[in-house]
Amino acid sequence: MAVILIDDTLISTELFDRKFCCDLKACKGACCVEGESGAPLTEEELGEVEKAFPIIRKRLKPESLAVIEKEGLHVVDADGDHVTPIVNGKECVYATFDADGTAKCAFEQAHRAGEIEWKKPISCHLYPIRLTPLKELTAVNYHQWPICDGALTCGAGLNLSVLQFCKDALVRRFGAAWFKEAATVEREWRQAMQDQKEQGENTSPPSPQ
Repeated sequence: MAVILIDDTLISTELFDRKFCCDLKACKGACCVEGESGAPLTEEELGEVEKAFPIIRKRLKPESLAVIEKEGLHVVDADGDHVTPIVNGKECVYATFDADGTAKCAFEQAHRAGEIEWKKPISCHLYPIRLTPLKELTAVNYHQWPICDGALTCGAGLNLSVLQFCKDALVRRFGAAWFKEAATVEREWRQAMQDQKEQGENTSPPSPQ
């Protein structure tokens, strides 16, 4: 896939090409459970976690509270990055579970209930988009994970691209003007792909008789 420069970001055209829409019925929030470490946190988000914890504490499982008591509200992983702690090598300590086993984010639940202003870590909000800092730019890429196969099916049914699915998170991270430009680039890219396809069909050799 190609990359396109938008301001100080390099955006992969996979965000335009891939269809995606979370389907909780299919995955049951597996992204809160699977993985080698917790959710990445920015330096600014450490304070948000600490401020929100007294409010979301009531939503957390006893096992999660025990891990937090031992390890803290956030930890540093093997790569030296700040992340949320995890329980028994699996779910994020800030995951809650519905009766059917669907994992949800305690921060987001509290946000929707009007209890806190902060929604959740931007790394979680952006998924399946992953950001990679470069020297002077930020790479904006699509991350494929088998647990999200249901989201690919759902997105295809809705004809919803990764870029459009992640609109709110991208506006939160990069601003409305950035997203407007990215959406314009997506439309232009899509038209170019359609023109290329039609040109290829028009220049195809005749079928043998």
